Amino acid sequence: MYDGIVQLMTESPSPSTPRWKALLAESVTTAQALAGRFDLSPEPLAAVIRTFPMRINPYYLSLIREPGDPIWRQAVPDAAELADAVGSADPLCEEACSPVPGLIHRYPDRVVLLASEQCAMFCRFCMRKRRVGTMAAKDRRAAAIDYIRRTPAVHEVVLSGGDPLMLADTDLARLLELLRAIGHVRLLRIHSRMPCTLPQRVTDDLVHMLRDVQPLYLNIHFNHPLEITDRSRDACARLADAGIPLGSQTVLLKGVNDDAAVMHQLMETLLTLRVRPYYLHQLDRVCGTAHFRVPLEKGLAIIQHLRGRISGMGVPHYMIDLPGGGGKVPLTPEYVVAQHADHWILRNFENRPFRYSLH
Repeated sequence: MYDGIVQLMTESPSPSTPRWKALLAESVTTAQALAGRFDLSPEPLAAVIRTFPMRINPYYLSLIREPGDPIWRQAVPDAAELADAVGSADPLCEEACSPVPGLIHRYPDRVVLLASEQCAMFCRFCMRKRRVGTMAAKDRRAAAIDYIRRTPAVHEVVLSGGDPLMLADTDLARLLELLRAIGHVRLLRIHSRMPCTLPQRVTDDLVHMLRDVQPLYLNIHFNHPLEITDRSRDACARLADAGIPLGSQTVLLKGVNDDAAVMHQLMETLLTLRVRPYYLHQLDRVCGTAHFRVPLEKGLAIIQHLRGRISGMGVPHYMIDLPGGGGKVPLTPEYVVAQHADHWILRNFENRPFRYSLH
């Protein structure tokens, strides 16, 4: 299916153009182009795209099995995006925590540097729907790096966006070099969805460059088992073989992965890719995402299902980012049934009570 889509390219890329960039150039970005592929009416799509842009590269498009499936829901605009009366553009108050444009400093010891506003695929549930698709990130990097230099409390820099791997290798290498040269910066972290949404981005040149910038961690965003293909497996293997620690951040999404069996399969499969499940995010209350929201009780039930049924390494932290800029807090199932002077009553993953003596 993927090869068939590639054959639809209208222009031959330059021999010097990296494969991933050639695929990006063939992304579906208009209502007419998408409607023509799936026999849809373009008008409802166009209405959404005018507010929230669309980009679906040929690789990710090829993963769609049928309209409405988990890949479709993540990538294809939905009229429900315009009917969200609850969400806000910046529910986490990132702008208020931004001392300079393109930098978020919420926690004392770390900052988020928005290295790019572009992505290989525009996720319909994006926490930064307000900014994705703009072109301003490069102009802001100098001020962000200067702020980090002047702030010795910052020990970790998280590159996010958009997607940092949308940068050309030379630009990304230069950015990492500048950050590595700051003495008080001890850890670098990249958050990227491209090993999942466009794994062709993980080239030998990229891997060699990242291998030389240690310690560096890479968190990949996988949300459904259908996103794990031979190509994404190979991308993860290349990175892991180079000694780059890999984690996964998954967003809990209605109609995508709000099912214990699906989440079990995803987390277990990620471990086989040498990708450690890190966070399961409760969806932020971003404008245009209400149709993806899952009740907290259901998220807790999924975590409870995973415990005892999958390796502890495969159970992510279920996290909620507090509205108003309060930061992340973990949500855990309640295992304490009762507390007594000499013992507690605890329940296990099967809801069976056990007595735990304190003496």
